[in-house]
Amino acid sequence: MIRTWFDPAQRAHAPAVELHNGAFVPTADTQSRVDALLCAVPDTEAPDDHGLAPILAVHDAAYVDFLRNAHADWQAAGWPGDVFPYVFPIVGRRPLALERIDARIGAHAYDMATPIAAGTWDAAYANAQVALSALAPLLAGDARTTLALCRPPGHHAGRDYFGGYCYLNNAAIAAQAAVDAGRRVAILDIDYHHGNGTQDIFYGSANPLFVSIHADPVRDYPFYWGHADEEGEGEGAGATINLPLPQGTTLATYRPALARALAAISAWGADIILLSFGADTFVGDPISHFALETADYRLLAQDIAALGLPTLILMEGGYAVDALGANLGSLLSGFPA
Repeated sequence: MIRTWFDPAQRAHAPAVELHNGAFVPTADTQSRVDALLCAVPDTEAPDDHGLAPILAVHDAAYVDFLRNAHADWQAAGWPGDVFPYVFPIVGRRPLALERIDARIGAHAYDMATPIAAGTWDAAYANAQVALSALAPLLAGDARTTLALCRPPGHHAGRDYFGGYCYLNNAAIAAQAAVDAGRRVAILDIDYHHGNGTQDIFYGSANPLFVSIHADPVRDYPFYWGHADEEGEGEGAGATINLPLPQGTTLATYRPALARALAAISAWGADIILLSFGADTFVGDPISHFALETADYRLLAQDIAALGLPTLILMEGGYAVDALGANLGSLLSGFPA
């Protein structure tokens, strides 16, 4: 059985609504996703507390401080409900010592689908500890595959910004810890949506390698990242690989893209894989437009496992709640423990 880490504090994140195409709708990242995931892996381990240091190795300290206090500051200002931005400094963005919480949030948010609720920080912090705890046995050589049962997801969160239901970037935090331990790390992101935060964090870094298979951002969120010509810069030139695919993609198209990704990982000489897994590539996902079937995830896992590398699976998206557990279970069945 694949060892899995989870913390009940991850349930604490419970925003009520998000803004989608002009209307406030119930949030897609519901607490029911946790129950669906636990159906696939009922036996989980509690994470160790690795503290803030690994988080601050990836995220800006001022951003982390903001995230920890945002909801309390919102309440202190007399604002009701969850924390939402309404001003975004997309031009002339610069550090400013702003006092009002409704001003400060716009400096760190890039959408209105990602409110900060009362328990958001607790859940995000627990997520990071889950990811780091699942990484530890791989670094020690005590496991071949581990699972970090993350919720909320993390791959859209950048060094000093949040969005896409993500607040702290679990994959990036674990990847940096592995790099610091002397490992040659490949992050393989197979969520439907491009992992823009992960890409941004490591865009100028030679290690890790970041490879993403995702919906073409010409038509799909996050739109401004994930195009095929984004390949890294400076020391990171060539260490970012984006493989965008069209809406309606089935296994017949997806699997060759995965083969290209795995060939790149092998040629690069990775000795560990961090897999950002989003089950929102499923045909029944309510906010996505690929057409993978439940049984397909086992085949994709077998392809990845064939590289023979220790693999940390980090849960990202997946919003077809009724099928989420089965889709995760299918993926896990293709990996060795």
